Amino acid sequence: MLSRDLARYVEQRRSLGFKCHSEHILLRGFVAFAERCGDTHVKSTRVLAWAAEAPSPEQRRNRLHTARRFALAIQAEDRRHQVPAADALGQPRVRRRAPYIYKSHDIVRLLRAATALEPAGSIRPIMYTTLFGLLAATGMRIAEALTLQVDDVTSDGLVIRESKFHKSRLLPVHTTTRQALDGYLIARRRAAVADHALFISVAGKSLPHATVRNVFLGLLDRTKLRGAHAGRDPRIHDLRHTFAVRSLEQCRHDSNAIARHIVALSTYLGHAHVTDTYWYLQATPVLMGQIAEAGEALLMGGAP
Repeated sequence: MLSRDLARYVEQRRSLGFKCHSEHILLRGFVAFAERCGDTHVKSTRVLAWAAEAPSPEQRRNRLHTARRFALAIQAEDRRHQVPAADALGQPRVRRRAPYIYKSHDIVRLLRAATALEPAGSIRPIMYTTLFGLLAATGMRIAEALTLQVDDVTSDGLVIRESKFHKSRLLPVHTTTRQALDGYLIARRRAAVADHALFISVAGKSLPHATVRNVFLGLLDRTKLRGAHAGRDPRIHDLRHTFAVRSLEQCRHDSNAIARHIVALSTYLGHAHVTDTYWYLQATPVLMGQIAEAGEALLMGGAP
């Protein structure tokens, strides 16, 4: 019976656009475990016993939440299925490395160092200058930038296809960003390569992430930014954090404007949920000043 329930659940999930591959494998393991115990319906105690067999706390919670989603779906048809509590195995401790928020002069130094890359006269200097400049100016993910094709540069902006969470979006860019892209496209056309990737190596091939990361580390050496983040190296991904923070700093700081701005920023960054955007908003002196002003206005009886 549980096997039939699982087949219907997976079919429904896939009809909604979910690939469901890893989830299906995991749930097959749970159903086999439950059926060996003679269960015909989901039991909370069985879910916890099955989850407890995983080797790490993270994997145990993943098992719990995967089985819980399954139980919630099939309980709508049959109330005999039990749904275990989401926190039955405790709350996960979220450990996210605090980002490095680049100052404007940090980014200028990085781009100047990129223009001095060897070999001089090749596409390499302008390509890396444009790539890192684009990341700073749009907050796009490095993986999104490296999968861009030449045809994805349109008059309306950049077409980001099937990125994280399998979402596509159109990314409008500032006039100055578009001018820099146009200058790079002229240099790229001179290279006359068959590869359609927007960003290419001297050999005319699309760029692997590891190569870009090694070049970035070299730029950190040239700009004395190695260890600038409390002894750790700033990351490429921190350009995305910086874009989000600076964007919020420029927003008019009343609650309605910030709410609208967060929604727009979430869409622009390509987040699946607006709550994901909050991870990028780290406290800076400007933001802390705005919070203090809002608190003072509230204390004095004004509108925050």
